[in-house]
Amino acid sequence: MSGTDTQTEVASEKISSASKAAGKDDHRLFLVVVDASEEMKVALRFACQRAKNTGGRVALLYVMEPADFQHWMAVGEKMREERREEAERILHELASDVNDITGAMPVLYVREGKPVDELEKLIQEEPNIRILVLGAGTSKKGPGPLVASLAGKFSGQFPIPITVVPGNLTLEQVDALT
Repeated sequence: MSGTDTQTEVASEKISSASKAAGKDDHRLFLVVVDASEEMKVALRFACQRAKNTGGRVALLYVMEPADFQHWMAVGEKMREERREEAERILHELASDVNDITGAMPVLYVREGKPVDELEKLIQEEPNIRILVLGAGTSKKGPGPLVASLAGKFSGQFPIPITVVPGNLTLEQVDALT
């Protein structure tokens, strides 16, 4: 091990010890699944405030659903590449908002597949994700497919707590709650 590696380890241990002494847990991640819904913005605000107030961090997961386009491989790959660029653009915009609120950049994840499946895989792979924060939809269609499946049939088996934030809360109400 080189001297630089040792210095990095020592500095890392000091930062970790200082965080623990200050009551912070930089390794506790509040995960928000990113989509275009209004309720996601409420869930994100809730996660940011909880992370800020408890010394944790926010993590953002964007799941790209696979395209059904299989006719030409090059066209399908180009579509996938464009979806990936869009996902990264959205995550970077949200990361800026998270940093403004919490003072720390979030952990970013981009996955391809079915949202519930990719969410479960990520939680199994990343032990620092401790709480999933979801926004419940307010339309007549119900709370949203992810909330319905996770709070419903998977709720007793899910490996971490799920916080479901009502999507009709204002940002001021979220701030008052957290």
